[in-house]
Order: sequence, then C-alpha cells, then structure tokens
Amino acid sequence: MADLIERIISDAGNFFGVACTTTTLVAEACRRHDVGPTAATALGRALTGAALFAALLKDDQSVLLKFEGNGPLRKIITEAGSAGWVRGYVAGPHADVPLNKGRIDVAAGLGRAGFLTVIKDIGCNTKYPGTIQLYTSEIGEDLAYYLAQSEQTPSTIALAIRLNKNGTIAAAGGFLIQSLPPADEQLLLRIEQKIAALPPLSTLILEGGSPGDILSLVFQDVPHRKTGSGSLYYQCSCNRTKMQSALFSLGRQDIQELIEKEEGAEVHCEFCRQTYVFNKHELENLLQTVPGKLQ
Repeated sequence: MADLIERIISDAGNFFGVACTTTTLVAEACRRHDVGPTAATALGRALTGAALFAALLKDDQSVLLKFEGNGPLRKIITEAGSAGWVRGYVAGPHADVPLNKGRIDVAAGLGRAGFLTVIKDIGCNTKYPGTIQLYTSEIGEDLAYYLAQSEQTPSTIALAIRLNKNGTIAAAGGFLIQSLPPADEQLLLRIEQKIAALPPLSTLILEGGSPGDILSLVFQDVPHRKTGSGSLYYQCSCNRTKMQSALFSLGRQDIQELIEKEEGAEVHCEFCRQTYVFNKHELENLLQTVPGKLQ
C-alpha cells in the first residue's frame, strides 16, 4: 500500500492536523541500511517525523532533522521535502540495547544527552537552523518540544513503528496536531482526551486506517475540513555530479594520492548506500577540468 499524508484544519481555524502512513518508505530505508530492531524503530520514527515537519512547509521547501546523542545509535539524520520525498540514515545501524518493559528502548539507543537540530531550507540558498537539547530522546516528544520552544507552537506528535518478528517493518506512521492562536484551552483538552483514548496508532495502521481516518478520530468532535493530501516515498537526491563535488572537497593532494595509490575512488552516499566509482582516468580528467577548485 502506498504511503500517504493528509492535512486538515478546524473550521474555526485554531487547530491544524497532519497524519501520514510511512510503512513502505521506512521499510525501504531499513532495507537499504541493514538496520537492527533498535535502529529500525528510531530511524522509522525520525523519518516519519521529518515527513510531518515537511508538511508544515510551502512548495519546494525541505527540512532536515539531526538527532545526536551519547547512545550507541550516535546520530540519526533524516530529510524530507514538501513534495513528499523522504530520506535518512542512522550512524549505528546495528546498535542494540536491552528492552525496557518488553519494548524497544529508543531513548537508551539514542542516548539521553545530546541535541536535536532542525534545518529548514526555504529555497534561494536560504536555510534556518535551530537547536535544542534532547528532551526525552524518544524522537516524537523531542520534535514536539522543539516546536514549543523554538516556534512557540503547542503541538502533539505521535510516531508509531511496529516490527514483525523477523525485524522487518509491519506498520509505520504518525500524526501532528497544532494549536493555532487564539488558543482554545477547553477544546485542546478535549482533543488530548480523544488522543489518549485512541487504540495504538500502529494497530490503526495495521487495520488499514488511512491518515484521513486517523485525523477523523482525533477531530471527531471538532468540525474540520481537508486542506491537502499526497504521496510519500523514499528518494535520495544524490547523483554522480554531487559525488564528484564531494571528491573535490578533499583537496588536490588527497585526490592525487587516490590516483597514485588506489588508482580510483569509491564514494558512498550515506542516505541511500549508493556507490559511485571513479576510475583513475576519470580522476585525472577531473583534475584537469577544474584545477582552480583544488588548492
């Protein structure tokens, strides 16, 4: 089933909601990076969170989320665009930690000390970074805390990843609810009560619930309307030209050593694991083509 994202707004204009299913794209990311259960759960949450954050942006804009902690997962980077593409990787794909009350302990895997950095790319070479300390290291609560602290927007975020017994992805998805000014405290309380009474989000997704179905449950007592929907998919923006630029960033001396000692070079994309091979002849031609860039 294709991954989908849907947005709604209350008729009064004081609440915004977005929900998504990300089972297929999370499964693809986990396959590419050959992750274990802890990394699969953490990476899946971060990918889903990036998709939700990208839904808050305008056309052709994107957002990058960087989680850095003192746990064995070390670092998770995910990126998503308003057009629906999502990509990401985890630095410690095979890291493992003991279960916490029978559940995968994402917080212990990421580490409870560290930082979350959010970088919004609004185009025209304009980027807006923001950084906070990790709040709970559970991913979703950290993202909600970021919105509250950095953008003064009270938000509720739920991220769900369900694994099969063999460690593959059975279900993935999430939702984000924001209170917009002027705040309606009583209505906010009722929405929070609805969320608390929901079945597990992963169960709703496994039973075939769409993002629209999930939002309808959350906003059952709140008049609302749909404002947009679209597809989500795992896609990397790497290409041979970008990898060539990465090679030149090494500097002329390092490139010359690759030619002399290795007779070529392999460049790996961290986001999709694609490998780009440059042979000795290609490196020599590249050095002649753009000598001014390498000092």
